[in-house]
Amino acid sequence: MSIQDAAAGGPGGDFPKRAGEPPAFDTTVAHPARVYDYWLGGKDNFQADREAAEQAVAAYPNILPGVRANRAFLRRAVQYLAGEQGIRQFLDIGTGLPTNDNTHQIAQEIAPESRIVYVDNDPIVLTHARALLTSTREGATHYIDADARDTGTILREAARVLDFSQPIAVMALLILQYIPDSDNPQQVVSTIMNAMPSGSYLTVTDTTRDIHADRGAAVTQRLNARMGSTQLTMRSREEIAGYFDGLDLVDPGLVSVPHWRPVIEPAGLLNAYAGMGRQPLIH
Repeated sequence: MSIQDAAAGGPGGDFPKRAGEPPAFDTTVAHPARVYDYWLGGKDNFQADREAAEQAVAAYPNILPGVRANRAFLRRAVQYLAGEQGIRQFLDIGTGLPTNDNTHQIAQEIAPESRIVYVDNDPIVLTHARALLTSTREGATHYIDADARDTGTILREAARVLDFSQPIAVMALLILQYIPDSDNPQQVVSTIMNAMPSGSYLTVTDTTRDIHADRGAAVTQRLNARMGSTQLTMRSREEIAGYFDGLDLVDPGLVSVPHWRPVIEPAGLLNAYAGMGRQPLIH
């Protein structure tokens, strides 16, 4: 599928473009980006976000080491992609609120010419992104205000910054769990990756119901009761592995987040998987 074809339709293609809409949000309903910000010790959250976050932690205290492990994984993954594989372009879907060690900071530490496009649809994230997601002079950093399912807008706008004739690293960290089965997250991923050139990468982390299943179910129930239309769906390892269909998995494959190329020996399993796959090279 060409980028022109993908941008014209595909899953989510009928979602309206949000870039021209005025920011609007309900602070009485928790939002995943702001809940995550609270877990990381940030201040860009509201009472509803804090209450949802605390309820989830009460059900599963390992959430806090889990979100820290996810941030540490982001650093290892980007260092591998930019440092070992020479990737200079990143499409980061589900950015969340800017914090330390964002994708562009890690990539541009290694290669200042790196170009990064972020995607999110929370107005608060957008406000902070404009102020904080600055780039090196040699590279570029851009933000797309879009739903993760809106593949048409994502691909069309990303093509303004990224060169789709050269490999791109697609990052989808803890975001696909917020796409319900009815919206077919695997097809969303396929549409994005089918538009990527040979040698591109897909990096995914997502929570799973396979590890600490009872606690995971309690977390899901407590968060979903407070997050309005945005609902969490924990999936099996097999379902998460499906995102990498047609890609070559990078060692060590699909593993619990702390176990993906760890710098130090991980203490144990967390209920989230991490994996990276490469678009096969065309010779």
